Amino acid sequence: MPYFSSYDGAELSYHVLGGDPPGRRRTPVVCLAGGPARDAAYLGDLGGLGAYRRLVVPDARGTGDSPPAADPGEYAFPRLAEDVEALRAHLGLESFALLAHDAAAATAQTYAAAHPDRLTHLVLLNPGSRLQGRLPDDAREIFNSRAEEGEWWAQARTAVRLLEQETDFERIRTLLRQAAPMAYARWEAPQRAHAAAEGDQLNPVPRAGFWQGVDEASRLTVLDALRRVEAPVLVVTGDLDAVTGMRAGEAVAQSFADSRLRTLKDTGHYPWVDSPGSLTRLVRDFLNG
Repeated sequence: MPYFSSYDGAELSYHVLGGDPPGRRRTPVVCLAGGPARDAAYLGDLGGLGAYRRLVVPDARGTGDSPPAADPGEYAFPRLAEDVEALRAHLGLESFALLAHDAAAATAQTYAAAHPDRLTHLVLLNPGSRLQGRLPDDAREIFNSRAEEGEWWAQARTAVRLLEQETDFERIRTLLRQAAPMAYARWEAPQRAHAAAEGDQLNPVPRAGFWQGVDEASRLTVLDALRRVEAPVLVVTGDLDAVTGMRAGEAVAQSFADSRLRTLKDTGHYPWVDSPGSLTRLVRDFLNG
């Protein structure tokens, strides 16, 4: 397992997946896992994207094979963005493409704001828009629109309500398993297998620290800097994403001067599970174009 030394001397792990097509050497894609603070293993190779690009997937502090942080403040997403810069330097890259899923979109946007000249492309999959100061409610609308799909819906609705008040982590794991179908467009073998691993991939302390210590002035500074990012930005949403919805992606895309928003049909919160072919083609063509 390769490791890199970050800004404070912490030794953090990363994984290298896939590779360049024969005879072609392309800029690697650094892929950030969301959750927040979920083990990066849930990304897999992003539905086959590794067949077209070398993927570098870091384990954030306190997740996967990376050790816990010495200071809880190091779990906050602006500090995680500093880890990304340390990884870039370790890899010897002048520039690279950055991809992030879910909550990690906040880390990726913070990195883009601080180091815009280091990015060739930025891909944000199913992002939330908390960084933008907006909390759209269309994810709830999507969830409610699926009430007739099967017995899973009532169980998931109850689990979501209980999760809002639950503090016991083992109980949270159980409720997340019950709510899992809402994150996917279908509840078939690939989706079930992907969801089954979630409980063991969660890290409660890093998760609790992800949004901490970020004041309003810092948030607005990041948003202002995003308007000056010159790298092209692709924001991907799923029309059946009952976790972050689609409007959050719209808000994120509007934060950049050069962005394109694409919504995948019959796709939930994990597009590489629900629509791997569509996602791979979309991201591959964006990076190549």
